[in-house]
Amino acid sequence: MSLTFRIGVLAKQAGVKVVTIRYYEQAGLLPVCERTSGNYRVYAQEHLQRLNFVRRCRELGFSLEQIRDLLLLSASKSPTCADVCSVAADHLKEVESKISDLKRLASELRRIGSSCNGKQSSAECRLIASLSNA
Repeated sequence: MSLTFRIGVLAKQAGVKVVTIRYYEQAGLLPVCERTSGNYRVYAQEHLQRLNFVRRCRELGFSLEQIRDLLLLSASKSPTCADVCSVAADHLKEVESKISDLKRLASELRRIGSSCNGKQSSAECRLIASLSNA
């Protein structure tokens, strides 16, 4: 007999909320689970493993579509992992672009923040004025 979980236990084990599990089910990221005679969802160990994989991918910023692709690729009988590496390379480009944007943002915030002496009223704050002038 394999280990099974109800949705609340699965959520606790994976460190997510019940609503997240239901969302991932609707998005097709988790396989359909069995139901008891009382119509309760019953999840197996593979659901927990899949949920942990999805959660970790989300923590790393992968989109649901990218996660779906990775899951499909992980189940394929492809002789190499080139397609997986391609998904990762595409995500790396996105991450590096965001890092570049965040560095520009940090520089701008430092610039406008240094012009604030903290003595004026909020309505006269140079930081607010700088943000208002797009």
